[in-house]
Amino acid sequence: MNSKKRSIIIALMVAMFLGAVEGTVVTTAIPTIVKDLQGFEIISLVFSVYLLTSAISTPIYGKLSDLYGRKNMLTIGIIIFLVGSSLCGLSQSMYMLIAFRAIQGLGAGAIFTVTYTIVGDVFTLEERPKVQGSIGTVWGIASLLGPFLGGVLIDTLSWHWIFFINLPFGILSIILLQRNLKENFEKKKHNIDFAGIITLSLAMVIFLNIFLSGEKVRINYNIFISISIILTAVFLVIFYKVERKAKEPIIPFDIFTKTTTLVNLVSFLASAVLIGANVYMPIYIQNILGFDAKISGLALAPMSVSWLIASVVLGKLIIKYGAKAVIFISNVILLISTILLPTLGINSSLLLVIIYATIMGFGFGGAFTILTIVIQESVEYNKRGAATAANSLLRTIGQTIGVSVFGSIFNLYIVKYFTNRGISGVDPSNLYKLVSTNGAVTMEQVKLSLSSSLHVLFVIFIAISVLSLVLTAIIPKDVKEV
Repeated sequence: MNSKKRSIIIALMVAMFLGAVEGTVVTTAIPTIVKDLQGFEIISLVFSVYLLTSAISTPIYGKLSDLYGRKNMLTIGIIIFLVGSSLCGLSQSMYMLIAFRAIQGLGAGAIFTVTYTIVGDVFTLEERPKVQGSIGTVWGIASLLGPFLGGVLIDTLSWHWIFFINLPFGILSIILLQRNLKENFEKKKHNIDFAGIITLSLAMVIFLNIFLSGEKVRINYNIFISISIILTAVFLVIFYKVERKAKEPIIPFDIFTKTTTLVNLVSFLASAVLIGANVYMPIYIQNILGFDAKISGLALAPMSVSWLIASVVLGKLIIKYGAKAVIFISNVILLISTILLPTLGINSSLLLVIIYATIMGFGFGGAFTILTIVIQESVEYNKRGAATAANSLLRTIGQTIGVSVFGSIFNLYIVKYFTNRGISGVDPSNLYKLVSTNGAVTMEQVKLSLSSSLHVLFVIFIAISVLSLVLTAIIPKDVKEV
């Protein structure tokens, strides 16, 4: 691998780090931000608008990168992200912060999509697993460094700097990209599919808002869901008709073959399990086993290491055994790891958690790496961006739906635990307050309620993993291997 390729890898890793670390840093800083800007009641919007705008911009960047080049689109995305970051750092109210987080999300959509498309363009099939694995480990590094970095910046400077710190990293990534990534694509006038962009964006905004808003809507929740689903369906139908007539559709429907559809569904399900593990494993370590956030981060770090190892090792087996076999093996490993999770109790060893997380990392590393390769190799170069973007969008939707559904189930079973013991009126968001205000509730019961709810989620993870494995089994044997 030559020096230019190594520089491109660094550029892509730095770009991905920008998007990945932003979530963990903001999570750490949000209590300080809310205290300063006074807006606790709209705190969730700080996260949801970022997720929403990054999701709806994903397919747009994917198609535009096919038309105008990957380097140009990723550079534009990083610039938008940096502008949004700077504005967030200058925010004087929660409403300003939320609006500027939306701009940040628009930039993040390019980072999460075009990065993987560039990997598919620049690197050989043998090189790709290692490169994608390296980029994948950035998420693990971000989860470790994010809370620490956020804490240091807040303690030594102010919360504004958690956004300003993105500037040097983003500029470095742009410089490395511009200097080392050479592209050859036909420069001509294109017909931008504005109608497709608008209708798809409206459909995604309405649909994802169901999960991002949750039960916080003021009207009847069932009516809200019904109206949202109907409107989503209407805009998707319009989108379908628009795309059939568009000269250069934002999402060409011929990228959806039986193979790619199944691969996208497996990606969707695996992403739901991934977000579930990322959110609820730290809760288990900190709230049930009693370790602090630093230990929690270190305990889950082996997942990132095994993710990289699996990407490299299993990636090399594609040519010998085929993509379907490697995806199947990865999903079997993932299923094994989820089956092990329900064995964790309130007195389990931290070592056991580390072992389970490591096994899970092997499953995720192999699955996501090979799934991305299959998607990219299933289409021609001029549709690779759109195909990668569609896969990224499905992953984002899987995480969005997953974290919303898991959260509702988690809270439901906490309440159910106490109801079964004759204690009513429990609010899961103020669980620890019950220990001091309700004499019937002990800290041991709080731990048991959390453990009981987590076990329900672990069983759901198993069910999702089984479904993912079944879908993998029916992927056609003639999947293109390259």
